[in-house]
Amino acid sequence: MGDSLVPAGCSPARTEGNANPNTVYNQLRLEDELCDVTISVDGVELRAHKIILCGCSHYFRSLFSSQWSEVEQRVYKITSTSPEAMRLIIEYAYTRRVPVTAANVQSLLVAADQFNVMSITELCCEFLKSQLCSENCIRTWALTDTYYYPDLRQAAYMFILHHFEEVTKVSAEFVELSVNSLKDMIEKDELNVKREDTVCEAVLQWIAHDAQNRRQHVADLMGKVRLALTQAEYLMNIKAHDYVHDNEECKALLVDAQTEMYRLNRHGPSHSDFTNPLSRPRLPYTILFAIGGWSGENPTNAIETYDARADQWVNVPCEEEGPFAYHGTAHLQGFIYVIGGFDGVEYFSSVKRFDPLRKTWREVAPMHSRRCFISIAVLNDHIYAIGGFDGELRLGTAERYEPATNQWTLIAPMHEQRSDASATTLHEKVYVCGGFNGNERLTTAEVYDATTNQWTFIAPMSSRRGGVGVIAYGDEVYAVGGCDGVNRLRSAEAYNPMTNTWRAISTMFSPRSNFGIAVLEDLLFVAGGYNGLTTTFNVECYDRNTNEWYDVCDMGMHRSALSCCVVPALSNVRDYVPRRNGHTESSSKDT
Repeated sequence: MGDSLVPAGCSPARTEGNANPNTVYNQLRLEDELCDVTISVDGVELRAHKIILCGCSHYFRSLFSSQWSEVEQRVYKITSTSPEAMRLIIEYAYTRRVPVTAANVQSLLVAADQFNVMSITELCCEFLKSQLCSENCIRTWALTDTYYYPDLRQAAYMFILHHFEEVTKVSAEFVELSVNSLKDMIEKDELNVKREDTVCEAVLQWIAHDAQNRRQHVADLMGKVRLALTQAEYLMNIKAHDYVHDNEECKALLVDAQTEMYRLNRHGPSHSDFTNPLSRPRLPYTILFAIGGWSGENPTNAIETYDARADQWVNVPCEEEGPFAYHGTAHLQGFIYVIGGFDGVEYFSSVKRFDPLRKTWREVAPMHSRRCFISIAVLNDHIYAIGGFDGELRLGTAERYEPATNQWTLIAPMHEQRSDASATTLHEKVYVCGGFNGNERLTTAEVYDATTNQWTFIAPMSSRRGGVGVIAYGDEVYAVGGCDGVNRLRSAEAYNPMTNTWRAISTMFSPRSNFGIAVLEDLLFVAGGYNGLTTTFNVECYDRNTNEWYDVCDMGMHRSALSCCVVPALSNVRDYVPRRNGHTESSSKDT
């Protein structure tokens, strides 16, 4: 492995270990007192005490007590490692501390493996996992072909699958993959690509690297691409490609893909049984959760998840929890927090944390205030709870939650009282827009700077918006729908922080207030809400690239006052999508 596994300048050194148990012995070593062994590596001699090295590794115990060693032998020549790596291992034997850096991690890992110092290998593996990027993930994965580190191997492999498009662009090792490795990757349902064209182009890129020897694999590889999920025009271009047009297996494959594409266009992806390998959607990298809300005449505790790639919703059975509406949700550090709200009787200050891996709930520290019609944002691993209604007053206060300490802290209050507003985070600042102050729906909006603990007014919106949905999308803040005091709105607008101006975007198909809003797959989704006559289960999405709205699959139940959040990289993602099990699905583990 000639290149470094970690790009230079990627991370500071990581020093780990227990408190020093051998201070006296280490001082003796440094002063070359009572040392009874010399480790010689490439002519560099390192003095130590046998008993200390034996306590660090069985390798040294076997070395010093071997029948092949002379009883009084004092100098041992070690090969296949560097003097620096050997020095670090000897120092670790005395201090139980080792600096793991981008510069030394590879040589240190190999040396620790050779000398069976498992605690160092674990530190190195954790460091490499923390430094995985699109440039080094294949290199790191390949390292585990030689050395058995299953956790590191799985982490690197899943990183490749989750960042496949970027990996094919920046990893020098991508085109060096074996045909079997590439085939295994591109057939995985976990391969994270927004467009199947990306997979096809990756195959062609890999073949082109050594076309003379690799074009024989084109049919085998193309058979793992979900060709029926591409556009018809793109499929015709592939049909004419040099590697494809004379290949009889590819011709048959493309005919099957065209037939399946026609069926999909006629019936839509939501009618798929996901058994055809040419059209089965990839598993989504991110899942949209729609939680709670008001359905009919009562609040609900229902959770539904949306798979954007299959365009289907799934009802999620989980540990029983009471109903709630007009609450907020936030995803942070693997958990979904449900904050504040109203159950038809009580206004909540409580905060409940949902674990999507175990599907269990846990109550954490409550807020300082009861907050219904709350606005929520996440910034720098903190949750911000803003404004709301406590059952008597519309609130201008705000507070911040730190998961590490399980504590809420009051921050500076807003300039205006706001309930039924909405908040988001963009460019390290929190924005809150619209709402109701007890007298009227608001056009005003404010931005919070955590470094100064100050709120500042920004340009007002063009419409009064209570029950608005606010979300960061691209480099702008979007304010969607809501109620102006008379009507539910279809209109939406986007704020540019650079110019401090709002611009109108195209209107939604349906008016709505108090709905769920989220961004996933680079699309803005709105779900449910109240349309002025009734609650709705309708869902639509907006594409900023086309400035158009599109209908998508409806939720399973009518509800308003729900809250949505997006959860990425779930290891149990199959529990939240419509295609959970079956012989047609592949495993996430590489072979």
